[in-house]
Amino acid sequence: MLIQLPYATPTLIVTKLVAVMAAWGVAFVPVATSLGMWTAWGGHLYAPETLNLMFGHALYGLLVGTVAVFAAALAEGAATAAIVTLAFTIGSWVLDFTVAGRPGLLDWLSRLSLTQTLRPFEQGLLSVGLVIGMATTVAGFAALAAIWLPSGVSLQRKLLRSLSCLAAAAAVLAAVAQIRWSADVTEDRHNSFPSADERALSQLRGPLAVTAHLAPEGPRYADLRRNVLSKLERSLHDVTIRLAGAQQSVIGNAGDDAYGEVEYVYAGRSATSRSTSHREILPMFYGLAGRAPPQPVFGDDYPGYPLVANAALLWFFGALPLSIAIAWWCSRRPPAAARQPSVDRNGGQK
Repeated sequence: MLIQLPYATPTLIVTKLVAVMAAWGVAFVPVATSLGMWTAWGGHLYAPETLNLMFGHALYGLLVGTVAVFAAALAEGAATAAIVTLAFTIGSWVLDFTVAGRPGLLDWLSRLSLTQTLRPFEQGLLSVGLVIGMATTVAGFAALAAIWLPSGVSLQRKLLRSLSCLAAAAAVLAAVAQIRWSADVTEDRHNSFPSADERALSQLRGPLAVTAHLAPEGPRYADLRRNVLSKLERSLHDVTIRLAGAQQSVIGNAGDDAYGEVEYVYAGRSATSRSTSHREILPMFYGLAGRAPPQPVFGDDYPGYPLVANAALLWFFGALPLSIAIAWWCSRRPPAAARQPSVDRNGGQK
């Protein structure tokens, strides 16, 4: 029915996406109320970090919306399209729970998860490569929907156009995968080393090779990744990380004397440590680079904004659901003109 309207196919696709984002905005109302109430209680919100998180969820909503529009263009009915879209989202959750953090092919499969795209935004990182990649994926699904929506085009031509679209999107994604620049928009800069160390590390140009004798699912590797390795990747120009215990589990490595050791090789020198804290790793790394550790900056520590506030249970479990129900009831009522009785030619009411 839509393609019979006097509008071009791209106009229909854009209109659908605008409707999807409008619905996403309505779903954001409870979150907006919680942010407003937190601010009213005296809580602190850091604007760059909050806006970055909202921007990431908006991109995620747009990505899911384009998947739904593409599924609707392929399916015969709305129910089938909804099931296909739901399979994408649930499949992303399954990938997160089963293969995320595992090396090799499983690690590559885990990156196909839609929910993985939210992790950097939730951690307070604005990744240029991720934003461009998500925008490319959105454009790709929208283009595929525009290709498959018209019914008067042969199947062979649709397939050829789809392959061309996929090839172009794959080329762009392969290019943006090389972009590793990201900005730490958190106020406490928990994704970065102290500012003095950041400046010192940015001056080092040599490659760093890290070999961790840890299991990828182990908690120690998670701590090492969060506290040291991810920050080194953002600070240095060339970092290579290898998991020596990637093929074994935590239990399987329990009898290995080398398990837990992390070897750092830089400028032809190597050092080994079992620590997962940057306070011990960075001085050791400066020794490998032949440099003295920088002097810490006074007042560089994040003071925080402690606040204890009671949860607004009455609002979220009472007033807000009631407001949604009233808004739904008002939207279901017919217009005032339709509720007025009409008068027939003989003077009677219909």
